[in-house]
Order: sequence, then structure tokens, then C-alpha cells
Amino acid sequence: MDGTSEATWPEILGSRNWDNLLHPLDLSLRKLILRCGDFCQATYDAFNNDQNSRYCGTSRYGKRNFFHKVMLDNPENYQVSSFLYATARVSLPEAFLLHSLSRDSWDRETNWIGYIAVTSDEQTKTLGRREIYIAFRGTTRNYEWVDILGAKLKSAKPLLRGATSTTHDQESSSSSDDDDDKVPKVMLGWLTMYISDDPNSPFTKSSARAQLLAHIKELRERYKDDDLSIIFTGHSLGASLSILSAFDIVENGITDIPVSAFVFGSPQVGNKEFNERFTKYPNLKVLHIKNKIDVIPHYPGRLMGYVYTGIEFEIDTRKSPSLKDSKNPSDWHNLQAMLHIVAGWNGEEQEFELKVKRSLALVNKSSEFLKDECLVPGIWWVEKNKGMVRNEEGEWVLAPPDEEDLPVPEC
Repeated sequence: MDGTSEATWPEILGSRNWDNLLHPLDLSLRKLILRCGDFCQATYDAFNNDQNSRYCGTSRYGKRNFFHKVMLDNPENYQVSSFLYATARVSLPEAFLLHSLSRDSWDRETNWIGYIAVTSDEQTKTLGRREIYIAFRGTTRNYEWVDILGAKLKSAKPLLRGATSTTHDQESSSSSDDDDDKVPKVMLGWLTMYISDDPNSPFTKSSARAQLLAHIKELRERYKDDDLSIIFTGHSLGASLSILSAFDIVENGITDIPVSAFVFGSPQVGNKEFNERFTKYPNLKVLHIKNKIDVIPHYPGRLMGYVYTGIEFEIDTRKSPSLKDSKNPSDWHNLQAMLHIVAGWNGEEQEFELKVKRSLALVNKSSEFLKDECLVPGIWWVEKNKGMVRNEEGEWVLAPPDEEDLPVPEC
């Protein structure tokens, strides 16, 4: 912007490709990036990754009080409207899909992978618009998936307008599509997770894709009189799913309202032809926030046929005086460290200085990246006693979820 007028909401969502909003970073855009990051963090904070629990792979918290329980700032401004679940018919690393060791597991092949949230009626009235957010969960174990998931490119035909979307269709699609360099392609792992269903599961009788499209259709009808925008967000693998699904809903008809993805540390998603098809939609935008020293955004790489998607906003965790000079690649990829930098980023040439209030302690929520003199314990976001309680017989056992937090099929 020219410094004399505020950016409009469409401009903050990328209608002008964030021209003059990134250097220096516009305050409203900075706040939106941080909000999206907090929505991503909520998927990590809520995810039950304890394989001793029969509810491993679910959200620890139900929809009604979800944002209060993950301690989101101003939780009353947003409401979770639905959860999203995924399965896969191919082997995927436990870095993403975790399963309970219990014989009484809630579901053998399904994981909770995110949620859809909307601004509350009161917040909508204040803003003059209704915002729909879709947050996808990323990895629960930082790097082990890189060598396991594989980087094979697969035809994106199941997502293209007029195509069917089941795993069977994916498996039976013509191999000539996969060999044709002119066909839009995406990573097989992302596509499989997104379009797979499991007729034996009440949670994934419909694929994550089918769940998302149905929920978005219902929300558009419910709020048809509001000024709508749709924002996807995710970190790491969740970032890739955000880009894929944002493309999907626009490719299949949502071209009349802004659809943006604000993603963090995203691996590459597809080939040049996928990007070309992606960029032909003027209402579809991606802002990729990435750490300069993070290696994940360069994976799988150009030699494998991949290219970068969206506008890149590069930050550098080495600018903060509060962070260690870490040599651990997991720290370079840490979401909260990136959000800390966004809060104080003043460009590559300027000193780090917080521009919005944000607790420094959040950096160590799932890491030990802060310098020792900050006096913040590492990896401090844990369930009290790891969920263990003493029952009436005096035995220590894993506490069952509250009634409102039990997983309930959305299909």
C-alpha cells in the first residue's frame, strides 16, 4: 500500500498477490498470519497421540468448547462447525496417522485431521463479513515421514472438474496420465489421504475430500446472505493438504468468493502443470510462510518434477535474540518459532522487534528452542499427569474423555 490507506480485506487475502503488504509486513496481514498459525497450533494441541489411549488419533476436545480448551485468544469469536477425518488405503507413516494399541480402539484406520470453523454471529456483525477457516493437522513427529512417504507424482485427475473422487478411481486411472508431463500432478501421499474412504468406518465412510465439500456447500447455503471468504491453513503436511483442498474447491465451482491458503513450512505439492492450472483462478491465492533455513519446503524437489506453489514470505528464525543457535532441523521447522518471528519480523535488514503482543513462552510449547535464560521449560503443553487419574478403587488409570469430547461421526 502507499502508506496512506489501509489494505482491504480482499487485498489481505491476496487479491493483489500481497503487493506492498509483505515488505514491510502490513499489520492486519501480520495479525491474520498469526491467527492462522494459532488455528494450526490448535490441531497439534488437541490431537491425542497417546497410543495407550483407546482414543489415540482423535481430538481430545469436542467441537462445542474446542477453542476454549486449546486456549485460543478470544475463543468466543470462532466456533468449530465440523471435524474432518481421514483414512488411507496405502501405508502411511505414523508421523501422520496414529492408531491406538487398545483392542477397544475408537476406530482402527481413521484419524482426526482438522476442523472447519466460522466466525461467530457477533464477530461477523463486528467485521461485516463471515470468515470460514479450514485447518489441517500436520505431523506429530517431526521428520521421520520425509523418508517414508515417498514423492511419486500422481495425476490430479480425481480433483479436476467433472471427475470422480474415490480411491478406486485413483487406482484405476490410466497410467498414461501419470506418464504425461502435460497433466497436472500432485504427490501421491497427499492425494491418497485426501480422497480415500473406508466403508467400514462411521467416520470415513466419506473421504476427507467428500466431507469438506459437503460441509462447505452447507455453510455457503446457511450463510448465503453474508459476505463470505474461505481461508485454509496448515503447517508441514497440513500445509500441503491445505493447498490441495483450496485448489479442489475452486476447481470444482467456488469461483465467486475469495479462497486463500496461509500455510507454514509446506513441502512442495505438485508439478508445473498443477501450478499453471492453480494460478488461472483469480480468486485462489496461497501465501507460504517459510523459515529461510528450513529444509522441508524444498522437498521433494525440482529433480522429482515438483515446483513451488504460491507467493513466498521468507522469514529467518536466526533474527530473534531469544532463540538458540540450534542445529536441529526440527527447530527450524517448528511452527511456534515461525509465529514468534512473524510477530517481530521487520525484514531481513532490520532488527527483530515485536509489533504485536505474543507470549514468548509459546515457542517452547513443543520444543526447547528458547535460550535457557528465558526460563521457560521445554515441551510444556502436556495433559496433566498425561491423562492419568486415580479411580474409586485407588488405581491409576487413563481418564476417559468428557461426554462432550467423545468422537462422534460427522458423516
